[in-house]
Amino acid sequence: MGVLPTQFKAGESADTHGLDGSEQFSLDLNGGDLKVSQEITVTTNTGKSFNVICRLDTDPEIAYFQNGGILHYVLRKLKD
Repeated sequence: MGVLPTQFKAGESADTHGLDGSEQFSLDLNGGDLKVSQEITVTTNTGKSFNVICRLDTDPEIAYFQNGGILHYVLRKLKD
């Protein structure tokens, strides 16, 4: 999968954080211990830092993400 869906918090946007699209982002995923709809800290290569909401909204979605996507998850389950 490789893409973590996130959402700005209410009232926030790329504009309110002064983002122009050229930034590189680092996400603090708490060592991979993700929870449904948790807040995640994002830091840009320009030093800006803000929180977003992780849009993994169910436990199965978290499992899919942690396994690299639904296909990898299903293949691992079939192998067990």
